[in-house]
Amino acid sequence: MPLFTSRRHAHPVTTTHTTTVAPRRRGFFNRTPHTTRPAHGTSHTHVVHHQKRHVTMGDKISGALLRLKGSLTGRPGQKAAGTRRMNGTDGRGSHRSRRFF
Repeated sequence: MPLFTSRRHAHPVTTTHTTTVAPRRRGFFNRTPHTTRPAHGTSHTHVVHHQKRHVTMGDKISGALLRLKGSLTGRPGQKAAGTRRMNGTDGRGSHRSRRFF
């Protein structure tokens, strides 16, 4: 084989297989409402919109330190909480207290 030529080889033939999967069975109280189900024959659903808030530099720094702490201690939930704090999707400011009671 010559020195500066690329190797020539036959590419393997690949085929695709389509399979059908039965829908997940849910209990009576865990049914999906009819309004959120896609129409028959469509496979796309709506993108979930997460409520965001304005993220400050303190949120970014504390979220990064929380992520670092979670990754060092091997706690993926704490790491995810730091990510949510950095992105402003941690839910702070979304819970109002009652005014009159």
